[in-house]
Amino acid sequence: MPVQFALNPQILRRVPLFSSFSDQQLSAVLSCVQHRSYPRNSLIVRAGDETDALYIILSGRVKVLIPDDEGHEVILAMMGPHEFFGEMGLLDEQPRSASVESLEPCEMLRISKAGFTAFLKDNFDLAMLIIRNLVRRLRDADRKIESLALIDVYGRVARLLIDMAEEIDGRWVVQRAPPKQEIARMIGASREMVSRVIKDLHEKGLIRAEKRRIVLLNRQSMTGRSSS
Repeated sequence: MPVQFALNPQILRRVPLFSSFSDQQLSAVLSCVQHRSYPRNSLIVRAGDETDALYIILSGRVKVLIPDDEGHEVILAMMGPHEFFGEMGLLDEQPRSASVESLEPCEMLRISKAGFTAFLKDNFDLAMLIIRNLVRRLRDADRKIESLALIDVYGRVARLLIDMAEEIDGRWVVQRAPPKQEIARMIGASREMVSRVIKDLHEKGLIRAEKRRIVLLNRQSMTGRSSS
């Protein structure tokens, strides 16, 4: 059952986009922000639709995807709490470049195009955060292009796990590891090939599966493999 959110300045201040806002600015945000709940597997926005709002994830995870030439799903990214999407179309006034679908129940904030534009004009820190986020996504896209062009499937799987891992109690862990089919769609490979690579990484003592998590046992060796 989705967690109920009572919108207030404290909720907004936890979102990095608004961390530098004054109480007065947060009140202005509250006046134009909308709370949205989405069940698992909901299509939140569709590629090609008009970009009319920015979405901020409060809880849950989503995948950003496009169809390939054969109509198969290609996953561009996965996003979680406090991440946002939709800013590109608001800035260049183009239709949405990708679809976004919920992987689990999600709670989100929706900010209209007019509200987002007004906040951007009046807050330098917000504008810089948006710019840094766009630059980060551009770098991620460059890395993905490089990976597809120069690195084999083994290296792509290793790089993806490294990129998704976070350090927890001295261990590098991929929380809520995606299914093999989704990993395949993220790196441009078959599910069968991904399964063989993950099995090999496990047999070589480089990773260990723990329920929905994957623990990187030898991150240094995986880093070397991901660049070859």
